[in-house]
Amino acid sequence: MYLSCRVRGFNESNMLRHFGKLLGLFPFSKLSDRGPVLRIYGIEYAEPPLIERAFPNDADPAEIVEAAREFAHEDCAVQVDGCWDLWQFDGEWKLAPAAVTLLCFGPVFDQDSDDHLRIDFGTDARFLPQPGIEGSLRPVQSNIRSLLHLVGEIDKTLALERRQLSSESGANFAEVLMQALEPFHA
Repeated sequence: MYLSCRVRGFNESNMLRHFGKLLGLFPFSKLSDRGPVLRIYGIEYAEPPLIERAFPNDADPAEIVEAAREFAHEDCAVQVDGCWDLWQFDGEWKLAPAAVTLLCFGPVFDQDSDDHLRIDFGTDARFLPQPGIEGSLRPVQSNIRSLLHLVGEIDKTLALERRQLSSESGANFAEVLMQALEPFHA
């Protein structure tokens, strides 16, 4: 699942400032045993990263942005891999770290979309109730509340031209969620 954002007035000189705001809003995991990892790709993803650096769990977003500053240019993608805490089912429901990737695309980086900022939340199953798993509705509702709270904070903080929450298939997530909820309303 992805949150794709276009930011008003986005350019090479302010892209890291916008990305820093996104990192500052993101609720990185308190339960993970590893911190965020910064990678910067030049020109396209086929190239090896220009830099790869791991940070401690409690890293300040400003520290991550500062580490990116030397390498981030208009033809680069800045990527931070981390985790956030979501309810997940593994024999039982428990709060656990879930992988996530936050991205900032330089204006001329070779990519398949026109996003400036993107969050890859991983599989959308974490946000969809599972009819075959008893008690899945309540933990999934909590995950959805966390997701919607984050999206709302991003809306308030960044001057967005457009944002879209999409499922893995590219479909609008709201439509996918409505379909997944149908068996629970029967």
